[in-house]
Amino acid sequence: MKKIIYSVYAGFCYLVFLITFLYLIGFVENLLVPKAIDTIAVTKSEPWFIAVLINFCLISLFAIQHSVMARQGFKEKWKKIIPSPVERSTYVLFASIVLIILYFFWQPLPFIIWGFSETTAGVILFIVSFAGWGIVLLSTFLINHFHLFGLQQVYQFITKKQQQTDTFRMPLFYKIVRHPLYLGFLIAFWTAPVMTAGHLFFAIGMTIYILIGIHHEEKDLTNAHGELYKQYVKQTPKINPFKKNK
Repeated sequence: MKKIIYSVYAGFCYLVFLITFLYLIGFVENLLVPKAIDTIAVTKSEPWFIAVLINFCLISLFAIQHSVMARQGFKEKWKKIIPSPVERSTYVLFASIVLIILYFFWQPLPFIIWGFSETTAGVILFIVSFAGWGIVLLSTFLINHFHLFGLQQVYQFITKKQQQTDTFRMPLFYKIVRHPLYLGFLIAFWTAPVMTAGHLFFAIGMTIYILIGIHHEEKDLTNAHGELYKQYVKQTPKINPFKKNK
């Protein structure tokens, strides 16, 4: 019975993540979703300073949830409440819920910073932005997509297979930069054909979170892999593929 419950729960969490991630693409790109980053509500919108405050709180909530729940110390305490096989799935579910809250309460700031819609430059920016999403998705598979989103942990519990050691690898993009998944997000967030003040605020907020997240993640990876990761840091740029490490 426990195996069935864990399987259904992990599958549900993954499905919620998948829908939420696909919605994120539509939200940022202003495509095919009922409410996007620049969708103006039919009812009267909030004054700009209230909208900024609300959006700041939403991004902060996202950053705090991701940063706190991803730390090893929190995970150890969390596993005393949540069974180990579904700990990652629970993290994924919480992360998805926070994003859904962000989608629902986001306040658009429609003032246009730059606009290249229906131009060659706009098409190029649109293509580059979707290339960023492609980098994000492919990067998850390069480092083990199903482990990252909690499915592998439940599978190993059900089949009683011993969890494999987290070996250090540098597949494809990881030979170019240390954090290609984050690089993909930055590309997707910043290469907008039309950049509104709301989109810019979102991009800046998420960029700050990503830089803070990288700082903590590098500490965790150094603790996990020691000298091997330190050598990797010396040889491979953090997130800018054009920057050569000295």
